[in-house]
Amino acid sequence: MNVAMFVEGCYPYVVGGVSSWVQMLLEASPHIDFTIYTVLPDREQSGQFRYELPANVAELRECYLNDKDVVKWFRKKTTVNEEEKACFRKLLFGQDVDWPGLFRFFDRKDLSVNDVLMGSAFFEVVQDLYVEKYSQCTFTDFLWSMRSLYLPLFTVLKAPVAEADCYHAISTGYAGVLACKGHYLYNKPVILTEHGIYTREREEEIIKVDWTQGIFKDIWIRYFYTLSGCIYDCAEQVISLFDSARKIQLELGCPKEKTRVIANGVYMERLEGIAEKEPDDPYINVGALLRVVPIKDVKTMINAFALAKAKVPSLRLYIMGPTDENPEYYEECLEVIETFQVKDVIFTGLVDIRDYLGKMDMIILTSISEGQPLSILEAMAAAKPCIVTDVGGCYELLYGNERDRLGRSGIVVPVMGVDRIADAIAELAGDEALRAEMGNVGRIRTREFYRNQQVTAAYHELYRQFEGEAST
Repeated sequence: MNVAMFVEGCYPYVVGGVSSWVQMLLEASPHIDFTIYTVLPDREQSGQFRYELPANVAELRECYLNDKDVVKWFRKKTTVNEEEKACFRKLLFGQDVDWPGLFRFFDRKDLSVNDVLMGSAFFEVVQDLYVEKYSQCTFTDFLWSMRSLYLPLFTVLKAPVAEADCYHAISTGYAGVLACKGHYLYNKPVILTEHGIYTREREEEIIKVDWTQGIFKDIWIRYFYTLSGCIYDCAEQVISLFDSARKIQLELGCPKEKTRVIANGVYMERLEGIAEKEPDDPYINVGALLRVVPIKDVKTMINAFALAKAKVPSLRLYIMGPTDENPEYYEECLEVIETFQVKDVIFTGLVDIRDYLGKMDMIILTSISEGQPLSILEAMAAAKPCIVTDVGGCYELLYGNERDRLGRSGIVVPVMGVDRIADAIAELAGDEALRAEMGNVGRIRTREFYRNQQVTAAYHELYRQFEGEAST
């Protein structure tokens, strides 16, 4: 069986929870051949793998959102007929988008994305949209913004997709659109797994950025919702990691009968026998397993740690993970430490967590957005109490749901709630019995509900279900 897997901005270039999940599923499926389609911003990241591709990865294909429009010099200029123009109109207006029509158009040999964006058909559709909805802004600004907006999508639509038995997208967005192209070309089934809700994450990012303002923020947000609608309509199965994410998918228009929950998991055996804290270690060790990037809000973590350390001087913070993904943010974190003279903060860089996790007294994660963080599952499997912000599926991980009444495996705190986070650190630091109790609950919960063997079995069953079947 061959499965085509589609990822965006992560595997195998970025270390993190989604990439680790992909690697786990690939390694656990030696009987399946995978073709990986990975969507990147540009060619600068090409080939810079952070993971070793398993032997069952037959091919890795890169698709660049910002790439040169390479076509043969003797080609005919790209033309657009009235039916194709109508497809553009539906896309830009976000009304009953004709995705099959778009896939057929962009699958044309030697098509030029530049011709399309600079052509009269796209211009006329943009002009109509401007007159109907956005005439309060300058038309030239609007026109060039729309060209910039649709350049990456049209580049993705043009990317070739080979036939496979099943197409598995690991997000909506551009990866999801590319998976749907495979479905429409070959009439084979599509599976979607959302680790976080892509559209909500993009919306949060766009609201905060300063490179676009006013109505253009609304246009970008609506654009990403349109992209997600493509795969919600196309997919046979839409999988989330926890029930509250599934409810958001339903709110976004995904048909209920398509949805199901398959939680993240860990190999508990991998964490057995790890080195424990030395009996004479005078510190209470707080560990953070993360990439040092803004979405993890490491600066809030450092500020909260500083407040807690003022109450409990024996605290020490280990920030374990790569610091080179966003060097500017890493430098800002160092400046916070220097400005407030925060002692006993250690950046380890990328490490094997088995060398450190057992030595921690608690694990902390102060992200402003998460799905179902693998680092917290690993901490729970190692019987470590956790302090986590109330994002994604973190509340359910630490406090359980209707299927378990095991109790708390940590403390859930508000996003950016420095004082509450500091109080939680100090509370666990001062109560060894509570740490042990929460750690034990976490280990039991992980063993019962969050094992990778359960995850891979569920996906193998899905793949078998769709093998050799054409989607209706």
